[in-house]
Amino acid sequence: MFTTKQLQDIETLQKECEAHDGIQLKLNWEMLRTRDLEERDFLYYEENELVAFLGIYAFGSTAEVCGMVKPSERRKGHFKRLFMKAMAKAKQQKFKKILLNAPAESQEAKAFLNKHDAVPAFSEHQMEWQERPLNEVEGVTLREAKNEDLDMRIRLDVEAFGVLEEDAKAMESRIESRIESDEDTDMLMIEVDTQTIGKIRIKREDGQAWIYGFSILPDFQGKGTGRKVLQKVVKEQSMQGHSVYLEVETKNAHALNLYESVGFKVVHAQDYYLYKNEND
Repeated sequence: MFTTKQLQDIETLQKECEAHDGIQLKLNWEMLRTRDLEERDFLYYEENELVAFLGIYAFGSTAEVCGMVKPSERRKGHFKRLFMKAMAKAKQQKFKKILLNAPAESQEAKAFLNKHDAVPAFSEHQMEWQERPLNEVEGVTLREAKNEDLDMRIRLDVEAFGVLEEDAKAMESRIESRIESDEDTDMLMIEVDTQTIGKIRIKREDGQAWIYGFSILPDFQGKGTGRKVLQKVVKEQSMQGHSVYLEVETKNAHALNLYESVGFKVVHAQDYYLYKNEND
């Protein structure tokens, strides 16, 4: 496992980079805090101070990569060395897809990625709900997910998000094990006329309720169901005293309309780049 000092060093470096650059980094802390210190984690120290960090996060056959460098130590080749080591490791482990993550506001990150054979793939937005009156909704039911819902959850990842089936299985298995030990996380299935058509996950922490993995089968999209689900979830979490946020992947600005219509506003964005290599 990471030592307590290593985790503290990563967190300290993250805060310094975010404050200096006015960005928000996505380091997948749920994974960092619980996984072994693997060959997928790259830390560079100078005089007992963490100067650079890069992590590879495996989601089945897909790898996501994110890293950072101390502002005063940039342009010295530290991150490039970690990056080349990480790409060699990813190649060795034969990932089918490698996604490089960078805050949308970071011009330095974009410049680096453009130099290293990476092409834009999609964006992920963190959105905050701006308080407004919400009506009661009818016609949709939310219930706790059961073991027998696993196949539907995988199907939703594949059909709604375009995730590879093997990646969906790995992702849902990881989420399942996390939920079992976390009473502040709910995995809910969406039903219309007793038919299961979607899912939504809610994580509560430090007075915030975060919505993840919200998906509806393609055949049931565009009929107002998604808006009803969001209104229902937001109202319930808000009444419990939580500020409400969501994380959503989008390939174009129009995809944000649903969330904005309920009162969500983009506060941060992460851009994902596809790294081209001979394993593609």
